[in-house]
Amino acid sequence: MSGLFQSIGRNLLFKFDPEDAHGLSIKALKTGLVPACAPISDPALRVNVAGLDFPNPLGMAAGYDKNAEIPDALLKLGFGFAEVGTLTPLPQAGNPKPRIFRLVEDEAVINRLGFNNGGHDAAFKRLSERRGRGGIVGVNIGANKDSSDRIADYVAGIRKFHDLASYFTVNISSPNTPGLRDLQTRDSLKELLGKVLETRDNLTARSGAKRPVFLKIAPDLPDASLDDIAAEIALHPLDGLIVSNTTLARSGLKNTGNAAQSGGLSGRPVFERSTIILAKMRQRVGVRLPIIGVGGIDSAAAAISKVRAGADLVQLYTSMIYQGPGLAGQIIKEISAIMRREAISNIAELRDRDVNDWASRSTPD
Repeated sequence: MSGLFQSIGRNLLFKFDPEDAHGLSIKALKTGLVPACAPISDPALRVNVAGLDFPNPLGMAAGYDKNAEIPDALLKLGFGFAEVGTLTPLPQAGNPKPRIFRLVEDEAVINRLGFNNGGHDAAFKRLSERRGRGGIVGVNIGANKDSSDRIADYVAGIRKFHDLASYFTVNISSPNTPGLRDLQTRDSLKELLGKVLETRDNLTARSGAKRPVFLKIAPDLPDASLDDIAAEIALHPLDGLIVSNTTLARSGLKNTGNAAQSGGLSGRPVFERSTIILAKMRQRVGVRLPIIGVGGIDSAAAAISKVRAGADLVQLYTSMIYQGPGLAGQIIKEISAIMRREAISNIAELRDRDVNDWASRSTPD
């Protein structure tokens, strides 16, 4: 499917504005125009993370299915899990258009969307309708741009979706909401994690069902900030990290036009930076805390590199824009073949093999 997409589908979609093309792809998946991937059941790819049994380690990152419209369609593409959102308590339009820019030569995208979504209530209705269907669907929660209490917005997300989410992602790493990344500073993070996890634990005590909470951080943090985040995490019952979101850096880009646009850069150019930060965080948090690696994954080799750098699970998004909806199934099939060829009984055996190598590198200027 990827080859056909690259020869026909991509050329067609790329005639549209990037945001319009995104909307068309959502509609295509919603209406079943995109064929499902043949199920790949390989014990070597199964991973247990934070008490959840993932059929394979590859997930769809947040940002694609912003309004929880198509999580089941994404799972049918071969993903082991899907993450919806970012969802904010109130609907918001996001930043002015245009706000998505392709960097075709780099297989990258710059976006400054700004948490555009239909709000908690609309997503709650959709997720309620899929109750009982199975599959791991995470809910990525954020804060409204004009909120007077952003931490309260995250707490509201935990309360709203506790009965529906397989896990939560607390997204404090988007560069497109002014001041949001300030929540990564130690004092703010202490308050945020304290209130979010207290709310989760209270709901767990009432329902008997614990929902793992992951923290999503940026790839642009200096070592001192990584130290602070790791130290604060050690003081809270956080279930895992997601490393990382889009970057503000523009190093090494071939595109000389859209590269100057403001916003977060995603795609192939982010791979090195995000993998270095992943390895550095693995060194800081130790071997027990789960980490989901995100940034620049476009192949089985890239996915395995993330695992070897310290990731338990991985996610992609931008590469599907360039390689099409068959990418997830293709990557899973190739990882499975690699596992068989190298006689590796489970992908978890590869984790951390290259942590020190990746952590020793400097992030690109």
